[in-house]
Amino acid sequence: MSLPPNNPVSLEQAQLAELASAIKTWGLELGFQQVGISDTQLTQAETRLFAWLNKDYHGEMAWMAHHGRLRSQPAELVPGTVRIISVRMDYFSDATPAEDVLTNSTLAYISRYALGRDYHKVMRRRLQTLAERIASVSGPFGYRAFVDSAPVLEKPLAEKAGLGWIGKHSNLLHREAGSWFFLGELYTDLPLPVDQAVSNHCGDCEACISVCPTAAIVEPYVIDARRCISY
Repeated sequence: MSLPPNNPVSLEQAQLAELASAIKTWGLELGFQQVGISDTQLTQAETRLFAWLNKDYHGEMAWMAHHGRLRSQPAELVPGTVRIISVRMDYFSDATPAEDVLTNSTLAYISRYALGRDYHKVMRRRLQTLAERIASVSGPFGYRAFVDSAPVLEKPLAEKAGLGWIGKHSNLLHREAGSWFFLGELYTDLPLPVDQAVSNHCGDCEACISVCPTAAIVEPYVIDARRCISY
């Protein structure tokens, strides 16, 4: 469930700052490992997206081009949006080590991210509950929750919200969690204070580029999906 954006809720800056702090606490209580807030400005990410599309690096993923600038202009996707609340939910688990599964003919190896309940449903329910808690303080406000369900540039948004940095392999990285997590977003019309992006810690390392078995990382931060095994 979502509500259409309304006129911004009338809250003072101090109240908005207190609400932003509460949102992060509530997010952790709901089972997210990290919560951050960003604005909607994605000019650099938009430039990279269209340069990538112009080189046909998206291959047959036509949907990447179908939505125009809806991906990079959040307020066009959800009118009235001024902030994005990004959340991280880890999926690294204490599952049986891969080597033990692969050497046992009676077991099936399943990627860790697919173990357990459908993360789309889990995260959407949690985001909905988070929105309801926000409304209990702010009053009715405009929002919409997304978990892989719309044209959203989730990694650049999460990077802006301080959840990690985008590595040279184009995935979001966290210093402790690596890239073993899902991302979700709550688009909102609440003018909350934003968080600071973290530093990029890749440095001169290009291990991801050299180890890629199909040379799909054609240059730092650029993937030719047509070469990628996942594609």
